[in-house]
Amino acid sequence: MLNLSVLLEDGARKNPERDCLVFGDLRLNYTTVDTITNQVANLLVSRGVRPGDRVALVCPNAPYFPFVYFGALKAGAVVVPLNILLTSREIAFHLEDSGASALFAFTGTEDLPTGERAFAAYNEVDTCTTYIDLPPTPGATESTVDGAETLWAALAQQPGHFEAVQTGAEDTAVLIYTSGTTGQPKGAKLSHGNLLFNAVASDALFEGADNGHDVFLSVLPLFHIFGQTTMMNCPLYRHGTMVLQARFDGDEALSLMEREGVTIFAGVPTMYWGLLGATGEHDMERITSTLRTAVSGGAALPSEVVKNAKEKLGVEILEGYGLSETSPVVSFNNPKVKAKPGSIGRPIWGVEMKLVDSEFNDVEGEGPGEIAVRGHCVMQGYHNRPDATAQVMHNGWFRTGDIARRDDEGFYFIVDRSKDMIIRGGYNVYPRELEEVLMAHPGVSLAAVVGVPHETHGEEIKAYIIPEEGTDISEQGLIDWAKDQLASYKYPRLVEFRDTLPMTATGKILKRELR
Repeated sequence: MLNLSVLLEDGARKNPERDCLVFGDLRLNYTTVDTITNQVANLLVSRGVRPGDRVALVCPNAPYFPFVYFGALKAGAVVVPLNILLTSREIAFHLEDSGASALFAFTGTEDLPTGERAFAAYNEVDTCTTYIDLPPTPGATESTVDGAETLWAALAQQPGHFEAVQTGAEDTAVLIYTSGTTGQPKGAKLSHGNLLFNAVASDALFEGADNGHDVFLSVLPLFHIFGQTTMMNCPLYRHGTMVLQARFDGDEALSLMEREGVTIFAGVPTMYWGLLGATGEHDMERITSTLRTAVSGGAALPSEVVKNAKEKLGVEILEGYGLSETSPVVSFNNPKVKAKPGSIGRPIWGVEMKLVDSEFNDVEGEGPGEIAVRGHCVMQGYHNRPDATAQVMHNGWFRTGDIARRDDEGFYFIVDRSKDMIIRGGYNVYPRELEEVLMAHPGVSLAAVVGVPHETHGEEIKAYIIPEEGTDISEQGLIDWAKDQLASYKYPRLVEFRDTLPMTATGKILKRELR
């Protein structure tokens, strides 16, 4: 038996009174968090959720996320975390594709009405029979989402004890949706073993507090596997304290570091840029006296940011590499051994990397070649996508789509992406999905989406459009239309109209020329 919920249960047994979660003025110890997750597990069983059923969760970094995440795992269910920025159409797709039977969604705000979008999607999907609202006010029993039941009302009669369902290391624990490189999102099946081993291996990389009690600033979205593993599962394995920040703000993050004595921080490059640009008054001596480890991933980190962060935060930012399909950590610059600036490091414990060509033959020496990975981190495959799984898996090796070179000490350096994925502010954006949406506009004849360099986001999304003849469509009009169809991190901010697009003889658009 192996159930990932052991991470929380072990902390509740050994450090029951230690702060597990800090969220604003709310402080919850390990016993309280474990008790609430038991109530969630009992709730799910009472609503007919069985082992292997999927439970979708749309929630920012708030205590609700681990409540539902570990409650579902205890019940033997599979968690399907969804980006809070998704539209109703996108949420409905994920519910249908995963076959989710239950949906927990944060109410949201007037600017981001997550609950309204989720409830609308829930009402469109026949397989989903339970909807639970996660209200912004703890303990609220009245929902602001018309017709929805709040979590606190649903938990009122549920007992606080639950014996976790026996699951195996190979059983799926989480479905993380990713397009990989192209097409509609696919659910990467991550097992209890995948996620536990990756949390344990990550823990070995993070230098901790001198007193043995680490405080993690969890601002990476927990619905993203980078945040889940490094800023939730790893802290729980270490019996640490998670300080949750729902939305990143540089000044607020520094204030939390100062107030809580944060020892470990992980973020994407734009977050470090935000920390360096913070203008508030902070006790930097207090911050630098406790901060031990700073980790970056999601996109290449500019050398100037590394230099300035060392001066301001007093720590070297350590870069690593991973993907949704790899739980996610694959390689890391381990300061205990050796680190190289600009490198994604070397494989972590239990993981192998190599370079391959387009036919999956090994590439010797420096390369370049496509990174292939095998080990405890690699997914079981894509949910209900055997063909897509076969395209990326070969004899246990997962091909990543990323091109790299390798030096004589085994350090890997990313050269390029073999596919067209865009990384905007740490979020993966998949051009084909956007192109299909843009092509649905009556004024668009052909669309090609690429990433272009951006000072703070790493890449910005640009759409090249051939308009339908005789239509009257403006750049801003198309941007506004796309904004209503796509999550806020996906829609193109730049549009350029053209009469033609560069193509190969077979009609494939030459996106390299557009870039």
